[in-house]
Amino acid sequence: MNKKPRLSFWQIWNLSFGFLGVQFGFALQNANASRILTSLGADPHTLSFFWLVAPIMGLLVQPLVGAASDKTWTRIGRRSPYILLGAILSMTAMFFMPNAPVVVKAGGVGALAFGVIMLAVMDGSFNVTFQPFRALVADMTPEEQRNVGYSVQSFLINVGAVIGSALPFILTAAGVSNVDEPGRVAPSVIWSFYTGGSLLLISVLVTVLKTKEYPPKEFEEYNGITSEDKKQKESFWKLLANMPKTMQQLAIVQLFSWFALYLMWVYSTTAISQHYFGVPLNYNAETETDTTIRAAFGEAGNWVGMCFAMYSLVAALFSVVMPALIKRSSRKAVYSVSLMLGGLGFISTYFFSNHYMLLVSMVGVGIAWAAILALPYAILSGSLPAKRMGIYMGLFNLTVVVPQILSGVVGGPLLKSFFGGQAIYVLLLAGASMVMGGLAVFMVKEMRQHP
Repeated sequence: MNKKPRLSFWQIWNLSFGFLGVQFGFALQNANASRILTSLGADPHTLSFFWLVAPIMGLLVQPLVGAASDKTWTRIGRRSPYILLGAILSMTAMFFMPNAPVVVKAGGVGALAFGVIMLAVMDGSFNVTFQPFRALVADMTPEEQRNVGYSVQSFLINVGAVIGSALPFILTAAGVSNVDEPGRVAPSVIWSFYTGGSLLLISVLVTVLKTKEYPPKEFEEYNGITSEDKKQKESFWKLLANMPKTMQQLAIVQLFSWFALYLMWVYSTTAISQHYFGVPLNYNAETETDTTIRAAFGEAGNWVGMCFAMYSLVAALFSVVMPALIKRSSRKAVYSVSLMLGGLGFISTYFFSNHYMLLVSMVGVGIAWAAILALPYAILSGSLPAKRMGIYMGLFNLTVVVPQILSGVVGGPLLKSFFGGQAIYVLLLAGASMVMGGLAVFMVKEMRQHP
């Protein structure tokens, strides 16, 4: 088996540059989807059910794309066709979602339904792009550069997220209206989605045009794949049943981590608008006539974007120092401490009296986010056979989407029945879950798998 050549820094950079734009779009979705759906008339208690379309799309899309990209070869590569297709579809959905009331001129339930459909298309398209990007780093980098490869990917993801999360706030400061009319989405959000969709496609084109994937024969030589290996056929269920122990152990960590993240994405706007901006628990965007309350909701929505930008900025910076911290300790130690700090960040959101202090909470969340984006994949990639890297990376996405589905199913009932409609308690629950994830890291045993 020939050893993969080491890549230059800029080759590693170009491998993941498209993630800058993809995360730009994903950040806009995370920070603004609840705001958009609320503006279109969704009840806060039902938001988690609408958001279920996102993890369900991931559940359906990523394993299929992973398996297909393992078997694909075109003139532009194995993973690149899927990355490019996902970017085009994502951009299209981003243009349409905030314009649901215009597309469905009757508004009301029809506009809300169209918005949910566009959320599903947008998230499904992000997933078409995400999974091949994960596998591409493992395909192209030798083992000793994996930590750097995934850390660069995490850095670019979070730079994109900083810009995407803050964009409505920036546009508002530039004079774009931030107040939504009944049944409509605020112009600052609409123009943010236009900008995000365009930059997403441009950044993905950089990766596709600048990265030359190894052709099949060369890829097989680097990874020791024989003709006998290629003849072996294994069903989805057999692969799932025979997943490496490391993947099973990481699944427990992922359960606690992504359960918490989903709660944050769905309920931050509601929690912050209630707890810090005085928006009533029964706020309804379609019927509310008090312009002061509507303005407070818009301001809270912008501040959620700034909080998300803050945690993304911290994550980008932490991604730079993470390889050095791993060298001084271990992947598991950095991973565990990062998740615990994230949990403390969530819990602290309850105790502040000034919404500006939420930026302090986001420091812990950002450290956790950087670790979640990089370390599970770095730990996992060493235990996977190269010939099935794509399908197993796709299967590993089950550990991302199943916790989100669980969170979506229980989030709304918990908010209504146990927390009295006060969404800030949902963020406390997210904190407890993230701390449990940090403790679960100690169960993970890193393994090396030959091709």
